[in-house]
Amino acid sequence: MRIAFYVHHHGSGHLMRCLAIAAGLDECEITFLGSGLEKHKSLIPNSIEVIELPMDTPGKEDTNRVSSSLEGLHYAPLNISGQLQRVAIITHFLASHPRLLLIVDVSVEIAMLARLCGVPTVIVRQHGQRNDLPHHICYRNAAGLLAPYDGRMAGHEPKWIKQKTFYTGGFSRFSPREDLSDPGQRQVAVLIGSGGTTMKGAFFAKLSSQCPSWTFHVIGDTDTGNDFSNVHFHGRMDDPSAVLERCCIVIGNAGHNTVMECASLNKRFIAISEERPFKEQLQKAEIIESLSLAIHIPATQIAGTDWKSLLKKSLSTRPAWGGLVNPDSAKKAAVYLMDSYRKLFKKL
Repeated sequence: MRIAFYVHHHGSGHLMRCLAIAAGLDECEITFLGSGLEKHKSLIPNSIEVIELPMDTPGKEDTNRVSSSLEGLHYAPLNISGQLQRVAIITHFLASHPRLLLIVDVSVEIAMLARLCGVPTVIVRQHGQRNDLPHHICYRNAAGLLAPYDGRMAGHEPKWIKQKTFYTGGFSRFSPREDLSDPGQRQVAVLIGSGGTTMKGAFFAKLSSQCPSWTFHVIGDTDTGNDFSNVHFHGRMDDPSAVLERCCIVIGNAGHNTVMECASLNKRFIAISEERPFKEQLQKAEIIESLSLAIHIPATQIAGTDWKSLLKKSLSTRPAWGGLVNPDSAKKAAVYLMDSYRKLFKKL
């Protein structure tokens, strides 16, 4: 049983999700295809074949590049050498493995390319306003849709999309657990993902000055250029669970991994929605706020926010994330993919 994953390069969420699902694909031959995977080789088991793809963005050599408005596609520039090379690599791989199920996390164009090659796909769904023509074509022609979250976190979407979607329930790298932090210690974690954030020097200065009785632990890569007595910068951590567990509140962007990690650790969460394609983080933040699981602040409002009052408000809440995350969710996703494979290739 051969299963491949197309892993989008923006941020680390796509890779971490694919790794979690791949861990449950017992006795499968697994391949990851994507750009920038080589720098994450230490995270990828040796049992997984890795195919590095060139970027599809213009290089210095692409002097005849042409960008134009598209119908039915999101991104398909003209005269880009990396684009041509990556399509050649992908199609060669697909042609070399005729009994293959491709999991697309995420790209409308890669899903369409696989379908044109006659290779079945399962599309990983994300939040956001995805009622556009390219997404609908992609979803209609996929063998299946997989949502790595609970059905209660689904947005407003057509009935046929919901019916075609397998909702796995939420999962993250942390096992679900009770929040045992001491609110009296007034410790807050600030999670910085790798997808881009507005939480930078001025934001940390504001937290420090407005909330002198609080201690902030910043996890992730950030360049502040300043030193604050009550703000500690831990940098990128392979396992930040020990720091997170002692914090009673988490501040972070509303990316999928951050939300699921807060859910797994059952944390009070202040979700800062960044500008993303299709308003992905905005919709996700609005959904979890409507479920009384987080306080939502758009990134454009962080400079004008009274953080002392907001932390006090957050401390008065007790979110109940239970049920939205499950230790078996990643395995459920893997079983769904293996069942899908068997239905597609009945005569092995």
